[in-house]
Amino acid sequence: MGEAKRRKATLGEKYGQEANIFPWLPITKSQGEQFVQWTTKGAWIGIAFLVVYWLTIRLIGPTFGWWQVN
Repeated sequence: MGEAKRRKATLGEKYGQEANIFPWLPITKSQGEQFVQWTTKGAWIGIAFLVVYWLTIRLIGPTFGWWQVN
């Protein structure tokens, strides 16, 4: 318990608050993790859209005559 009291006395008002990623960047570590989760999910949605688009152009398009090679 002495270590916790010493840490609380050293940090003062910042005791128990979440730390920033960098001192000059006002983003906490949990906000950084949320950003990574959102961008990862967005990347997977983009990949799925690209696959659907590619399948549409490659397989469905020629059956309707959109892409004819002479």
